[in-house]
Amino acid sequence: MKNICVYCGSSPGRLEAYADGARDLAQALVARDLGLVYGGASIGLMGLVADAVLRLGGRVVGVIPQALARKEVAHKSLTELHITQSMHERKTLMAELSDGFIAMPGGIGTFEEIFEIWTWAQLGIHAKPCGLLNVAGYFDALTGFLDHAAQEQFLKPQCRSLLIVESEPCALLDRFASYAPAAVQKWLEKSES
Repeated sequence: MKNICVYCGSSPGRLEAYADGARDLAQALVARDLGLVYGGASIGLMGLVADAVLRLGGRVVGVIPQALARKEVAHKSLTELHITQSMHERKTLMAELSDGFIAMPGGIGTFEEIFEIWTWAQLGIHAKPCGLLNVAGYFDALTGFLDHAAQEQFLKPQCRSLLIVESEPCALLDRFASYAPAAVQKWLEKSES
């Protein structure tokens, strides 16, 4: 693994614990020599995690659509900043540049991004790990709902298990490091037969 994509809010959120989680994730990424790929903004948790990685001497690649470059205040001090024409182009480039995907606390955009990339894993479009960094229990209700969807047989257990959930960055990155994409392929082959 070389780069981890982090989806998170353009707002800092209500709790200081979210900022602490962003700084902890930055430290864990740099300690493992993993670059950060993210949405390219200088505000909210997005800016916080990027600034923390840069302060620690890490690599940060931002990807932001032209339409959001002003609204989300594109970060000017990154290792690389890519300006795309659309959100679709942004998400595609972020996926291409990344070896794994983490969602931290955020809003609708964060949910949409992690759900789309998780869906791509289910469909076999990629075989990269996807996870939630459950800072301060932010994703507790969501993971409960996903477990409910699996119990109600709208979400296959194999698909549910593709979304890794941890509350500590090192634990999440450890699971990413031992992630076995072959298991995804075996499940896809079984479901096709």
